Amino acid sequence: MLLHALAFTRALIEQAVQSGDTVIDATVGNGHDTLHLARLVGDSGKVIGFDIQKSALTVTQKRLKETGVDARVTLHHKGHETIDEVLSPADSVSLVVYNLGYLPKGDKSIVTTPASTLKSIELALSYLKKNGLVLLMVYYGHEGGPEEKDALLKYVETLPQKEYSVLQYQYLNQKNSPPFLIAIEKK
Repeated sequence: MLLHALAFTRALIEQAVQSGDTVIDATVGNGHDTLHLARLVGDSGKVIGFDIQKSALTVTQKRLKETGVDARVTLHHKGHETIDEVLSPADSVSLVVYNLGYLPKGDKSIVTTPASTLKSIELALSYLKKNGLVLLMVYYGHEGGPEEKDALLKYVETLPQKEYSVLQYQYLNQKNSPPFLIAIEKK
C-alpha cells in the first residue's frame, strides 16, 4: 500500500533513479536500500554508501555479494557528513537517501545527530542534479530523536522555494512517534 511512508519512499526512489546514475545511501544500516539502489543503477551506475558502524557495512557487503551487485557499490566506514571527502567537486548524484535514527536490531545508543545530519544534507544538496532527490526517513522515537527532527524541519523550511521543493509525508493519526518522510527535489 502506497500510504505507508516506506512504500511511498520506494516509489520516489524508483522514479528518481535510472540505469547509469550515481546515488548515495547516506545511512547504509542493514543494506536494504543499498541493495535496491544497486539493482536500479545497473552495471553502469554507482552506489556510494556511508555508515559509522562496521557491523552494518559487513552485513551489507555480504548481502550485496550474495546478489551479485557488489561491484556497483562502494561502502565507506565514515559518517554521512563526509560526503565531500569521497566525491569530487565535478561529481553529481541523482538521489541521496537517509534513514535517520538508529540501526534496527543494533546498538540504540548509536544514533544520527542534528549536527552531522544537517551538514550532510547541505553537502548532498550541493552534489544533487537538477530534478534529483534527497529522501529522509525520519525515525525520532529515541533519545535525541525529537531534537534532530525539530532541527531538520527548521532547516528544510528555510530552503529557497525557487531552488527546491520540499515535501513532508506523514501519518496524522498514529501514536508512538511514527516515522515520516521529507523529500527535497532540486529544481
